[in-house]
Amino acid sequence: MRINIYTDGGCSGNPGPGGWAFVMFTEGGTTSFEKNGGEPATTNNRMELTAVIKALERLSSLGGSIDGVTVFTDSQYVQKGISEWIAGWKRNGWITSTKQPVKNADLWKKLDALAAGYPICWKWVKGHAGNPLNERCDALVQQAIHAVRTGYRV
Repeated sequence: MRINIYTDGGCSGNPGPGGWAFVMFTEGGTTSFEKNGGEPATTNNRMELTAVIKALERLSSLGGSIDGVTVFTDSQYVQKGISEWIAGWKRNGWITSTKQPVKNADLWKKLDALAAGYPICWKWVKGHAGNPLNERCDALVQQAIHAVRTGYRV
């Protein structure tokens, strides 16, 4: 079974109330699942990472053999971080090339551990460019932010 996942995260203010979302479906679109959530005080980057983490956590409940996963994100921070920068961060004890601690290291470590369990292809997509699944994730993020602001559960 091959899985496609679209993710998004964002905040109203940065930091501020934030939301994350993902849409997951099997190749061919036969099975679909979406989920969102939010936090009262967070950053855009934390919500982008949380969206991918929550999606990968969901994979374990699918059952069956997963042959491959493609994660689509409109966050270059996530896409480049997981596919280019993380190896150096780990090699350098979670210190950046500018000798600073890696921001959001707690989430990067969690994402790294979850991603290690699957063959994943990481793809960047342009945000707010008419991609229906990216737009769906954005709408779910906005819904989550609204829920956090107004005190309603998502």
